[in-house]
Amino acid sequence: MSQSGRNGLTYSDAGVDIDAGNLMVEKIKPAVKSTRRPGADGEIGGFGGLFDLKAAGFTDPVLVAANDGVGTKLKIAIDAGIHDTVGIDLVAMCVNDLVVQGAEPLFFLDYFATGKLDPDQGAAIVGGIAAGCLEAGCALIGGETAEMPGMYKGGDYDLAGFAVGAAERGQLLPAGDIAEGDVILGLASSGVHSNGFSLVRKIVTLSGLDWDAPAPFASEMTLGAALLTPTRIYVKPLLKAIRETGALKALAHITGGGFPENIPRVLPKHLAAEIDLDSITVPAVFSWLAATGGVAQNEMLRTFNCGVGMIVVVSAENADVVTAALEAEGETVARLGRMVAREDGAAGTIYKGKLGL
Repeated sequence: MSQSGRNGLTYSDAGVDIDAGNLMVEKIKPAVKSTRRPGADGEIGGFGGLFDLKAAGFTDPVLVAANDGVGTKLKIAIDAGIHDTVGIDLVAMCVNDLVVQGAEPLFFLDYFATGKLDPDQGAAIVGGIAAGCLEAGCALIGGETAEMPGMYKGGDYDLAGFAVGAAERGQLLPAGDIAEGDVILGLASSGVHSNGFSLVRKIVTLSGLDWDAPAPFASEMTLGAALLTPTRIYVKPLLKAIRETGALKALAHITGGGFPENIPRVLPKHLAAEIDLDSITVPAVFSWLAATGGVAQNEMLRTFNCGVGMIVVVSAENADVVTAALEAEGETVARLGRMVAREDGAAGTIYKGKLGL
């Protein structure tokens, strides 16, 4: 009960419930514990998380760090009342950025901020984070829960994630030997992943559909659940292919900015990626978004992954062995194109053919 005078005020009168925070910590302990791996054995609750690189099997490691969020995909989770998958997205967006540099994700920390802490909702979110960490092979060694009334309205919340990985010195990607004629492979995405959702939400508003309506592109699911399909985590298949074949020259995680922004980040300035758009199997969700929103092909390609969540560059003679290694680990691999010479000032990504929208 709120106090009318100045005396006797408590933190809970100001809208912050310490007991709810403690209850959430108790609820998430089993999920956090399930992510333990060599190098990470501590309990959560200390002031910092510890990690032992030697126990993880590294001799002369270079550390690689990445951080990211989930973006306005969270707004769909909040409006649809589905909170157990966005934590997977949070991990995926960070660890996929580590593996493109040839690094093995080691540990993860999260930041969860909300206006009014609901311990069950918080536990569902952290359960998703733990599931993502398990899939990526990294330990959830700490995090921060911030209850901030006045900053966030209603049931709104935000998530940020921080991942650290390692690679032995001299084994980082991209390798320095990317050459003209190298083959570009694409790994299938699980859907929209975690970017472009401000446009997705605008298109859903145009469609007039509710989150609990059947998804027009996947009628067995609600629209909310279908759009919340978690970002695919490519870590274990890629690490296995890197270690088994030694043939991967470069990787690019296709996030915001799509092909034209993300692929050139890992290429030398004298090369461009020539992509045959006809080789891409476009998931139905993108066809629906393009048709409902009247979104042009090039706008789709620079906003969404359009069905390809990860790019792999290999020499032509190693394309088949790398494809086989990735397919053996459950990836769907397409041969997208090749490396070509790039003129000064020209685009780093060139398209042939047409996207099958």
